[in-house]
Amino acid sequence: ASQKRINEFLKTEPEVFNQTEEHSEIKGDISFNNVSFTYEDTNIKALENITFNIKSGQTLAILGKTGSGKSSILSLISRLYDTTSGTILIDSKPIQKVNLDDLRNNIGVVPQDAFLFSDSIKNNIKFGNENATDEEVIEAAKKAYVHHNIEGFTNKYDTVLGERGITLSGGQKQRVSIARALIKNAPILLLDDCLSAVDTETEEAILNNLMEFCKDKTTLLVSHRVSSAKNADFIIILEDGKIIQQGTHNQLLDKEGYYKELYNKQLSEKEIV
Repeated sequence: ASQKRINEFLKTEPEVFNQTEEHSEIKGDISFNNVSFTYEDTNIKALENITFNIKSGQTLAILGKTGSGKSSILSLISRLYDTTSGTILIDSKPIQKVNLDDLRNNIGVVPQDAFLFSDSIKNNIKFGNENATDEEVIEAAKKAYVHHNIEGFTNKYDTVLGERGITLSGGQKQRVSIARALIKNAPILLLDDCLSAVDTETEEAILNNLMEFCKDKTTLLVSHRVSSAKNADFIIILEDGKIIQQGTHNQLLDKEGYYKELYNKQLSEKEIV
């Protein structure tokens, strides 16, 4: 019975496939034009008429409540799904016409739930770039503000993690996952609420490092915290799959609405440094 189910899985044809053999050079310009997306298996409409443009080297922050569609935007950029309607352009080319392998090889992703392997910390970081040197591993860990934690372990970078990284705390797992994405040195970086398990002081240190590292990279940062989003070039606020507010940090603070309310709430909780 188990083998039958495994065979069904192995014979399943992917709905998203590479539509071009021609290699694509990825610079990092991303445009969403009236993009809507519905999950086929549940018929849940995740996104509706989303439009934004982000140039190579810019940072876009995406805020909103749980279930507002933030992670769906990142999934569409990685082409884990295709849009239901509307178009996504990568460097002015429809995403379906971009070589899928090249697209994914040029994206560094830090998922919401950090997935680490039962292997050494060094090999977990090198999963982002298996040819990386030990010096590059350490440099990525320093940028992710986890080097000092790793140095505190008896076996340091050779420390073998338990299943799914159980040896580490939630914040340490997230930071190792960030180091893995940074070592890839891809032109597009997708950060899916990857600082939720760290305190505000650690968050500030990581964001300062990321600002320097990402100045020539296209970065999309999903967050629940204004402190993560305030230095982005542009911010969009989602609610029920629609953009309800957009602008820079200062522009959004001048308007009544979700962003200003969230800012005041988090400021009163002393979450913004």
